[in-house]
Amino acid sequence: MRKNEIEVLVNWGDTDKAGIVYYPNYFKWFDIAGHQFFRSCGLSPTNLEKERQIILPMLDARCTFEKTLLYEDLITIRTTVLEINDKTIKLKHEVFNGEIRTGNGYELRGWVKQTGESIKAVPIPDDVRTILQSNVEKESAVLATTKYNA
Repeated sequence: MRKNEIEVLVNWGDTDKAGIVYYPNYFKWFDIAGHQFFRSCGLSPTNLEKERQIILPMLDARCTFEKTLLYEDLITIRTTVLEINDKTIKLKHEVFNGEIRTGNGYELRGWVKQTGESIKAVPIPDDVRTILQSNVEKESAVLATTKYNA
């Protein structure tokens, strides 16, 4: 399955008074990593909406917090397609500070057609399945790495 990774600098606004990352930021980073993942494989959410009238709403998200992150840590978020169902895509996210995994979880997104005021989950087309199921070589994943200062 396809993979991508991004780097994120932990900013002061991501932390509490003690400089420790406030847990909801993991979900913000999952969202950022998910959008970047789709961009990295040519499925930009903006283009999907313009060209196919498809939006990718979040249906479920989970996270297990394993280690503390601090202000100015440079983290890497590794995103992998965990599963593709008829109308949903589940992305696995792992957050690393260097080689130490600090948290992991997933987000489940719907493949939803938006027509005027109406939205409806529709089957994921074969061309998109092919993109998401493809294995990306290590060099491609490294080229797709993006620094993002949230």
